[in-house]
Amino acid sequence: MNEPRWSIEGVPTLPGVYVFHGEDGRVLYVGKARNLRSRLTSYRRPGGDGRLGILFLERDAARVETIVTRTEGEALLLEDTLIKQHKPPHNVRLKDDKSFLMIRLDLDERFPRLKFVRAHAPRGSGAAKVTGRSRLFGPFASARAARHTLADLHRIVPLRDCSDSILNHRTRPCLKHQIGLCSAPCVGLIDESSYQDLVGRAVAALTGDTEELEAELRGRMDAAAERLDYEQAAVWRDRLEALRRTAEGQGVRPRDGVNRDVVSFVRRGDRATAHRLAFREGRLSESRTHSFRSSLPDEELLHSVLTAIYAPGRRPPPAEIALPTMPAEAELLQQALGGGVKFVVPRSGERKRMLDLALENARVALDNLAKGADEERHALARLAFHAELDPEAPPEVIDCFDVSTTQGSEVVASRVRFRGGLPDRAGYRHYRVKTVEGQDDFASMKEVVGRSIRRCMDEGDLPDLIVVDGGAQQLAKALEARDELGAWELQVIGLAKARAERTVGSKRKGRSEERLVLSPEREAKVLPRHDAGRHLLERLRDEAHRFAITYHRKRRGRIKSKLDSIPGVGEAKRKALLRAFGSVVGVSRAPVEQIAALPQIGPELARVILDHLNRRAPGSGNAPPGRDSQG
Repeated sequence: MNEPRWSIEGVPTLPGVYVFHGEDGRVLYVGKARNLRSRLTSYRRPGGDGRLGILFLERDAARVETIVTRTEGEALLLEDTLIKQHKPPHNVRLKDDKSFLMIRLDLDERFPRLKFVRAHAPRGSGAAKVTGRSRLFGPFASARAARHTLADLHRIVPLRDCSDSILNHRTRPCLKHQIGLCSAPCVGLIDESSYQDLVGRAVAALTGDTEELEAELRGRMDAAAERLDYEQAAVWRDRLEALRRTAEGQGVRPRDGVNRDVVSFVRRGDRATAHRLAFREGRLSESRTHSFRSSLPDEELLHSVLTAIYAPGRRPPPAEIALPTMPAEAELLQQALGGGVKFVVPRSGERKRMLDLALENARVALDNLAKGADEERHALARLAFHAELDPEAPPEVIDCFDVSTTQGSEVVASRVRFRGGLPDRAGYRHYRVKTVEGQDDFASMKEVVGRSIRRCMDEGDLPDLIVVDGGAQQLAKALEARDELGAWELQVIGLAKARAERTVGSKRKGRSEERLVLSPEREAKVLPRHDAGRHLLERLRDEAHRFAITYHRKRRGRIKSKLDSIPGVGEAKRKALLRAFGSVVGVSRAPVEQIAALPQIGPELARVILDHLNRRAPGSGNAPPGRDSQG
């Protein structure tokens, strides 16, 4: 191993900050130390701890500069300042979310409702915070966890989730009231006092104070079982289970109640992710993943991660931090963070289980990065921009619908689901259109979207966004289905295909761009050709189309036409009849002379075909209703 070019001659034995510079003077790395000379000597030591394995110290560093401070705390402050100023490439620079998904209760409303918001998590302990006349619950480890918590909560305490405008103008209860998910304050089926009792129960469930509510639900379940009303007993059993899931919906619940952070990390090459779980007052109050690139050894990396997480002005450290290994300069770091912080490396027990949970979260995050999650998040952010959604909370779960038909016969539809910008095949669904006769793509779209939303409402698994394949009319029908079911907060948009266009005054043909339809009353937005959000929408639409076509072909392979059972009508004549009249219904309504005019059919076979399709006795002479008896 080559001797490094930088010298430690004249470096003092005092606390301070050291700064490595390259040949061009650029700052490569900033660190702190209780004893500057001892620290830099350890970097130069052959063998031993092997720190010369940090390639940039050997290869790129031309000189080292030291700045003496009076205390280790001052060294921490100066290190943070220099890192922000110079942005050295080899220091850990954490990338994390700026806001948290939380549930907000607006107490100023006449009938308060719970809804998702993106907010900066209040510092300090506790899962619920009061902000003005609103109360925030969370933060939640993921959007999916928050959605499941809210879905479970509505099964226990049926608060309304519609907007004030809908609440004030509704004349009859929506479907959610019929299935027990809303108490219908919109039409006066519950008074304000009783509704406030429900609000209090919701707050108790979200803050973990569930003993009284659990006892009540358990009593109702037992009473129903004693009456042999097992169906009702099952309802109360399910609500009791939902209450328990809600109370534990934010993660593990430590028994000791110590304010503790659990930090673990995973690395592959120079890419790494660290995950932090923050426990306050016996409850998980924050779950955060940080991604970065670093070639530092594990102990050095962990030292830098902790310094970045608890840098002055960011967040106060808790009483205890559980780690997979001790960081470099652990005593210095503990004192720099305030002196009251205790580092622990658990080998067993509850803290080890928490550490394993943080490790698994870090591993999953790194796997997602390896699969191109950065690109998918960018595409989701662009989609949110085009769809005029909250850019801080792009849609995580997206459903896309497509209707497939062949000349009005055997109409089917598909739903595909993307989660995090990637296909989630567990959410794919096929539909056979049941209530629409003939070829009516608009009515068919309304039926399948309505069926999907209703099923998702029953299962508490609504998507964040629905995309329908089509323009303003398809979107209008999908919105009708949504509004009839009371899912007003669910966003629905349409994607109109690119289509051939003829240039005015010229025979040259062009092609329009993909268009996004946000409202039936608004002009469609043209999407940029090379935009990541457009490509995501196209993948959704193409996948829905492929899934629908595959199902339609499978259905057609099992279908036998009524024409196949008519004597004298083979495959060629059947195809000729369907091409000429579009469907079996079209053939049955056609005049005899038009059918007879087709090649190889003639008047006699034409009458046999009509007699068979309209269920008349051959040669009876009775014309089908509504048609002239001639021919």
